Amino acid sequence: MDRIQELSKYIKLTGERAKLDAKANGTYIVYKNDKGQIVKEYANGEIEVVQDQGGS
Repeated sequence: MDRIQELSKYIKLTGERAKLDAKANGTYIVYKNDKGQIVKEYANGEIEVVQDQGGS
């Protein structure tokens, strides 16, 4: 397996682990979606776009 494939695998596993931890703790994960928006994803599947607050 080349390094890029290994890195992609670990990134995917990290995201899956974050979702499990969020579900266990009743919280959410935050990430940038394909449209470049920052979103919160809750354990129930609800996705909320985070409003830009003027920060960088």
